[in-house]
Amino acid sequence: MLKSQHTPSRASSPLAATSTSSAASGPYTGVAAYNPGTLVAPPLPTTSVLTQIPVNLQQTGTVGLSIKQKGRFFGFSVEMSVSNQVLGKNSTLLQVPFLNLMSNIVQRAGSVMIRVGGNSQESAELAPAGSLPDGRVIIKNLTGVTGTTQTPPLEYSIDLLYMMRNISSLVNVRWFLGIPWFITDPFDTKIVTAAPEILGDYLLGLQAGNEPDMYNLHGHRGANYSQFDYEGEIGDFISQVGSTNADPTGQALKSLVVPNIANFQWTPEDVWNTGLVETYTNNIAYLAVEKYPRDNCAAMFGGPGATPVDPQSVLPLYLTHDAHTQLLQPFLNSTTWAQTVGKEFLMFETNTASCGGFLGVSDSFTAALWGIDYALQMANSNFSGAMFHLGGQNVFYNPFTSPPTNESTFHQWSVGPLYYAALAMAEAMGPSNNTQVLNYGVTDLTSYTPIYVGRADVHAVINVAGGPNPASVQVKYMAASSVVQKGNWTWAGQTFGGFFESDGRPMGEEDIKTVQCDTTAQTCTIDVPAPGFALVFLNSDAQAVDTAGGSSMTFPTTAVTKTRNTATVDPSVLATSNGFQMSEHELAGTSKPPSAALHSARVSLFGVGVSVVLGAVVALVGRAL
Repeated sequence: MLKSQHTPSRASSPLAATSTSSAASGPYTGVAAYNPGTLVAPPLPTTSVLTQIPVNLQQTGTVGLSIKQKGRFFGFSVEMSVSNQVLGKNSTLLQVPFLNLMSNIVQRAGSVMIRVGGNSQESAELAPAGSLPDGRVIIKNLTGVTGTTQTPPLEYSIDLLYMMRNISSLVNVRWFLGIPWFITDPFDTKIVTAAPEILGDYLLGLQAGNEPDMYNLHGHRGANYSQFDYEGEIGDFISQVGSTNADPTGQALKSLVVPNIANFQWTPEDVWNTGLVETYTNNIAYLAVEKYPRDNCAAMFGGPGATPVDPQSVLPLYLTHDAHTQLLQPFLNSTTWAQTVGKEFLMFETNTASCGGFLGVSDSFTAALWGIDYALQMANSNFSGAMFHLGGQNVFYNPFTSPPTNESTFHQWSVGPLYYAALAMAEAMGPSNNTQVLNYGVTDLTSYTPIYVGRADVHAVINVAGGPNPASVQVKYMAASSVVQKGNWTWAGQTFGGFFESDGRPMGEEDIKTVQCDTTAQTCTIDVPAPGFALVFLNSDAQAVDTAGGSSMTFPTTAVTKTRNTATVDPSVLATSNGFQMSEHELAGTSKPPSAALHSARVSLFGVGVSVVLGAVVALVGRAL
């Protein structure tokens, strides 16, 4: 699929006719990220929907569990060309809301996985020190845009890497970067040298090519470019790095991410059959693909004969579980094969739709429910992580968006639905790095059950066989008034507000419900309001471990020019946040806490469906949608 590097033109006007605007007067003419337009919630399906769902759990002997998953499963992919808007201005001026947003996830998952790259990495050049004006870390050459997504070539400074390293010193963010792959004779290997030296162990991997199976479509390779040519380029790259001593630490040549295809002209099996992984197994750290369920390129970028997709027509497609199983089916053979060769398999870039997503879908509560379901299905399918993409102001699908530069003194950030999904997923997986996920089957449970119970809430009746049932359970709910609601969604009673309202810290008091169980019948009945998602903790230990990744912490600005919309706390947070263990120090840390416990037992119920999550003690994590 085509991806979302964006231009200021054609931001949202092609979609205006298909949406119902909530603006007070006139059609919206601003950028996509803040478009208030909404869609109409789809009607209930005619198919009978099961609303009384039995969840019969087993203490042992469960078949169909996933591989052990890390808490950081749900990560983010930041388009390199907008990284200075998201991460910070430079290494000394970090974005405080971004730090807070990442801290929320680290508290729950122990760490966060972020890729900085995308189309714009392919021709990005590390500029000589001090050569970029005004202390900038990125400059775009807008006269040299290429491809369907009109990607500008970039120059970036070494300070971008120092900025990333400083972020990791404050919150436990682990990074992926990309090697420029458009020009291969010779390769530009400056990032290969610099990234390991600056990021050290915070560098997870280096992406070797971004969707190479689409290179010839955009004129970056000849018409006959094949997976065998790509395999040869990997060999050429490794040889060049070795002969020029471009990797003095030796880390880069053990950290490659391949093949990063879009399943467009090549299948994963086409690439594996070249012998790439076996030949360069000592150089490859991860196997990866990139996949979006559909694209919005015609609306965003036009072109001869391009017909924009009507968002209203595709909205129901994001409200069924079958959409995920069908999207991931082509990769199941590869996730199994990856285990046999000892490699983790990643969804390196994804979101609701490439080329910016859809108005009213990507920015509504639909995307939050979709993101949770999709992430859990990937975990059950033995992916080892997934990174959800974010771009600039002219897209609908951002998990979070900084305000335009000229509004940053009076506007705050906007937090999208996929960030709520990331929080819920972090809590469902936890910091133990031993969680396993099961797609739990229930007779007569339809694909619609997870979403479509608009007139009747779901009642999940939980029973744990082979052991005592709890006297009570604790439940966190994700809620909204409708699947098309924009902003002000809640997770356990807390919200990040609407457009321009967040400094990265949840607002309101956390509300964790206690549900009494029927000790005679040995069942616990959980009501899940529709639409919604419920995370159920079968005992207090399971709930407590959700904050075992570290104590919550927030950050002050490093330079205060205005006091309005400025998040501030005791500056000692910044002074003590590097390398201290969060479980032992109130103020932050980057190390894995020694007390991070295993999940005892938990159940996650997905918006009128059932998602069972049990941890490593009983070796069961379930998913029933």
